Amino acid sequence: MSRIGNKTITIPAGVEINITDGNEVTVKGPKGTLTRQFSSLIEIKVEGNEVKCIRANEEKHTKQLHGTTRALINNMIVGVSEGYSKTLEIEGIGYRAAVSGKTLTLNVGYSHEINYVAEEGINIECPNANTIIVSGIDKQRVGEVSSVIRGYRKPEPYKGKGIRYKGEHIRRKEGKTAAA
Repeated sequence: MSRIGNKTITIPAGVEINITDGNEVTVKGPKGTLTRQFSSLIEIKVEGNEVKCIRANEEKHTKQLHGTTRALINNMIVGVSEGYSKTLEIEGIGYRAAVSGKTLTLNVGYSHEINYVAEEGINIECPNANTIIVSGIDKQRVGEVSSVIRGYRKPEPYKGKGIRYKGEHIRRKEGKTAAA
């Protein structure tokens, strides 16, 4: 029994959902439009201001898709109504970030700058030199872009220098000790 899949999704005001024959769901809201194709094993119904996901059978694969489909539709609805954002923090002497247009420039201890061009639908801001905010309507793409930016200089365990998510805890290691 899928507890997540059985929950109904409440559609907020200002959000419109269309479902075509091939289980393609289009969600329109104040922030934009998202479209996604879902499996035909899950029936998606819109009743009033609620969305329900009903599985066709009790096979293991169908049960796995049930909760996933419901979660993805909910993420689409939240994305077009509120949006998603991830905050990254840069720590280290001389490490900094700047944004000009759609290009993020990172100075993170290499001999050269790293230039990352944001894809369509992703917004990158730098309120200060040590903070990066990645935002957009698609939760998966916001997470991917944040992960790519973090991957340019992952936090190291000795001094904690690098790019980390806000609130991320880095396990610190003890450095070398002097020989007695």
